[in-house]
Amino acid sequence: MNKPDIEQITDALKKEFGDDIYAVSQEYDFPVFIISKKVYVQVARYLYDHPDFQFTYLTTSCGYHDPKAPLPFAMMYQLHSLVHNIRLRFKSFTPANDLHYDSLTAVFPAANWMEREAYDFYGFRFNGHPDLRRILNVDDMDYFPMRKEYPVEDLTRYDKDDTLFGRKDSNFDRERLMEHKK
Repeated sequence: MNKPDIEQITDALKKEFGDDIYAVSQEYDFPVFIISKKVYVQVARYLYDHPDFQFTYLTTSCGYHDPKAPLPFAMMYQLHSLVHNIRLRFKSFTPANDLHYDSLTAVFPAANWMEREAYDFYGFRFNGHPDLRRILNVDDMDYFPMRKEYPVEDLTRYDKDDTLFGRKDSNFDRERLMEHKK
């Protein structure tokens, strides 16, 4: 069995899924496929079952949030064909008002905890997931901490001094903040 190249995999995916494969690019050493949210489970199953590809290992699955993008949320999956030592990544984007995805646990049981993490930190819901609940945060938490909805630093802190950390003097004005605090 010959090692397939990325062009063969791309052609096979485009033939099987057509317009649901939106784009293909190369990022570092990963071929990246942007695909429709409605077919990503079928794509994973196809790559898993295909006798020439054999992508039988889910390396990672994670969510991310880019608030400036037209579709700000996405799930990203990295698959590995251990037989051929080929890795690939596929992403599926969604709007903020539709964070529902089908669970990948039927294809990759290891997706269980990865999807729970995406739920816990970003609020993604996975249809058909066997045990979708928080994994690291407390159950009564009413927000999703990895969303880019909150400032990285508390700009009202009066004890923050960037010069103590080797950074250039920022717009930090201790006296102005102390006056504001009174």
